[in-house]
Amino acid sequence: MTNQKKIVLSEEEIPEQWYNVVAEMPNKPMPILHPGTKQPLKTEDLFPIFAEELSRQETNQTDVWIDIPEEVREKYRIYRPSPLVRATGLEKALDTPAHIYFKNESVSPVGSHKLNSALAQAYYCKKEGITNITTETGAGQWGTAMAFAAETFGLELAVYMVKISYEQKPYRRSLMQTWGAQVIASPSMSTKAGRKILTDHPTYQGSLGTAISEAIELAMQTPNCKYTLGSVLNHVSLHQTVIGLEAEKQMEIAGEYPDIIIGCFGGGSNFSGIAYPFMRHNFKEGRKTRFIAAEPSSCPKLTRGIFQYDFGDEAGYTPLLPMFTLGHNFAPAHIHAGGLRYHGAGTIVSQLLKDGWMEAVDIDQLDSFEAGVLFARTEGIVPAPESSHAIAAAVNEALKAKEEGIAKTILFNLSGHGLVDMSAYDQYFAGDLTNYSLSDEDIKKNVDQLEKII
Repeated sequence: MTNQKKIVLSEEEIPEQWYNVVAEMPNKPMPILHPGTKQPLKTEDLFPIFAEELSRQETNQTDVWIDIPEEVREKYRIYRPSPLVRATGLEKALDTPAHIYFKNESVSPVGSHKLNSALAQAYYCKKEGITNITTETGAGQWGTAMAFAAETFGLELAVYMVKISYEQKPYRRSLMQTWGAQVIASPSMSTKAGRKILTDHPTYQGSLGTAISEAIELAMQTPNCKYTLGSVLNHVSLHQTVIGLEAEKQMEIAGEYPDIIIGCFGGGSNFSGIAYPFMRHNFKEGRKTRFIAAEPSSCPKLTRGIFQYDFGDEAGYTPLLPMFTLGHNFAPAHIHAGGLRYHGAGTIVSQLLKDGWMEAVDIDQLDSFEAGVLFARTEGIVPAPESSHAIAAAVNEALKAKEEGIAKTILFNLSGHGLVDMSAYDQYFAGDLTNYSLSDEDIKKNVDQLEKII
């Protein structure tokens, strides 16, 4: 393990605005559709589900910069700006000419980047006079962040946690409860959506799509309650751009500019956070930076899914989103990177991928853990299983640079630490983890059930 080179900004350099990439995209995403009428959704159609200001951010396609409320910036100061680190230990282990940097989002109180949007969403709900909020969580990072944010702004929170993660990751559940949230294993008997799924599939271990359905249903049935979401949607990606905006300043201090930018990919929150601020330079200045989303091989919506209108949840409560999807009924394998077990991608990412502004790779579970262990042994940080997918992709690119003899600059987002994921590492060291593969027939069978709107 060698000395890291860390670049830290002052509190005054926390961004004052979020970057709204949609306003500068050469091709805007196709419209979100009302699930009943199949007509383009109006901003006010989202008001029953989301806080009104979040709904306006979701549909804003004109303002490039959106002010960060000072109350939110004040909370960001607890942990932001996050460090940018040159991974010299990893470079040495790989014997690569590449320069590898990572943005360390694990320094937040909840251990991941998710707090960047959780604080914003809780603030807007509180400002609107909302008293109760609901959400879902896969591996628990988003639920943990939302629990912290709800406690910070004095809101009551109910979290539907994917059942397999509820059982695999008890300490994330404990963290949510410590910050005052109610945590329910999903699917549950507390909602119509959950009861139907359990009736049809009594042993079903859950998915993010199921948990989203339950959280939305509870929000719609509870007075003075709104739903909050941790990924996929535009306003979530917007809040996460503080990551890339800080990284821009830090890379400038380092005297380098990324040739390749990488983020792990579930619904798109941390990938968009690190990528979108840099991507505007490709749009406007002709930069040639490559943007790589690293998803699990067991849930390959970007690499093997289809571009089609689909629901963001399993029960069909959400609007119809134009996105790369495996179908909202897709049941992902029980990998430990629970935050990446989602059937679809956000509308922005899907349009960017469709237009060739970014690319995607799929990573096997065992390869991700191998990369995570290498990173821990060279850089001293145990990464979350999700983040290890980005590390694996960065390792692959660094080894390609070695083969080509080119000193490329690689930047990836370390979206969170894995200190409450150690049971997953125990299973890896014991040889109890496996890779999961999907046949083309399995994928086709599922996506063929989608209504062909495109």
